[in-house]
Amino acid sequence: MIRAYAAREPGAKLEPFEYEPGLLGEEEVEIQVEYCGICHSDLSMLNNDWGMTRYPFVPGHEIIGTIAALGDTVKQLKLGQRVGLGWYSRSCMTCEWCMGGNHNLCQTAEGTIVGRYGGFADKVRAHQGWVLPLPKNLNPATSGPLFCGGITVFNPLVQFDLKPTDRVGVIGIGGLGHMALRFLRAWGCDVTAFSTSSDKEAEAREMGANHFVNSRDPEALKTVANSFDMILSTVNADLDWGTYIATLRPKGRLHFVGVVPHPISTHVFPLIEGQKSISGSPLGSPTTVARMLDFAERHQLEPITETFTFDRVNEAMERLRSGKARYRIVLKH
Repeated sequence: MIRAYAAREPGAKLEPFEYEPGLLGEEEVEIQVEYCGICHSDLSMLNNDWGMTRYPFVPGHEIIGTIAALGDTVKQLKLGQRVGLGWYSRSCMTCEWCMGGNHNLCQTAEGTIVGRYGGFADKVRAHQGWVLPLPKNLNPATSGPLFCGGITVFNPLVQFDLKPTDRVGVIGIGGLGHMALRFLRAWGCDVTAFSTSSDKEAEAREMGANHFVNSRDPEALKTVANSFDMILSTVNADLDWGTYIATLRPKGRLHFVGVVPHPISTHVFPLIEGQKSISGSPLGSPTTVARMLDFAERHQLEPITETFTFDRVNEAMERLRSGKARYRIVLKH
C-alpha cells in the first residue's frame, strides 16, 4: 500500500490517500521518497489548467529517494541507491526520438503526475530509464528541483550549443530563472537578469547575473537593444515580446521554457531581417539530465529552497500559489 496526499477535485486541498500499486513491472523501479520539490506545474495540474488532470490527483515530480524495489530486468540500479525522478516517468524506448537520444520528445512519453500518482507520497514508481543516480556530492535535501526546474533551463544550453562567449538574458528570477542564472554563469556566459522586481537585483547578481534590467522600464529595455545571443523566458506571463526580440543580436533566439497564458504575438519582419528565432523546449533526455547533474556537482550548484514537512503540504502549496516562495519549495519526510 502506498500512502500519499491527493486532491479529489480541481483546486481542492490535498488529503491523505492510499492506493494499491499492483505488481512491480519487470523494468520498473520503486522509490522510497525522501524529498519532493513542488513545481508550478503541480499547481497547474491540481487546478486542471491544462485539461488533462485525473482525480484523485497526487502531485509531485521532483523526487529524491532511495530504491526500495527493482523489477526483474533492472540491472544498472541497486537497492538502497539514492536516485532522482522528474517530470517524465516512462518513454517507449523504441521510437526514432528515444533511439536518437531525445527521449523527452517521445510522442508517448508518460508524465509522473499525468494519469498516474506522483511523489507526494511515501513511494513512487517509474521506468528504470528515467530514474537517475544522484551524484554523491549533491545535497539530496535541495536536489529535487534539479529534476524538473533545473533540467528545464539546462536543456537549452545543450540543445543550442551555447558558447561561453555568448550573451544571454533571463526573463524572470523565480523558481526556474534563479537556476538559469547559476547554470549560465558557471557555463561562462555574460548573463543579464530581466525582472519586474527591482528589489531582486542584489540577489540576481549573487546568483550569477552580470547585469540587471528592470523590465518595467521601457527605456531600460531600449538600452540593451541588439545585445543578446539568446533570451530565456522562464515566466508564466504575457509580455511585449517584440521588445525582447529587439534586444536580440542577428541570429539571436527567444526561447520559452515558461508557459505563457496566451498566444505569442509579434511582427515577423524583425525575425526575417535579423534571422532571429522563437523556440521552446521540454525538460531533457535522461542523458542530458545526467550531464546536468554532473555539471551541478562539479560547480557545486544547487537550487535555493525552502523546506516543509509533508504534513504541511497545503501550507506549502499556498506559499507557492501566493508567489512568496524563494525560490523552490521542497517537502521532506
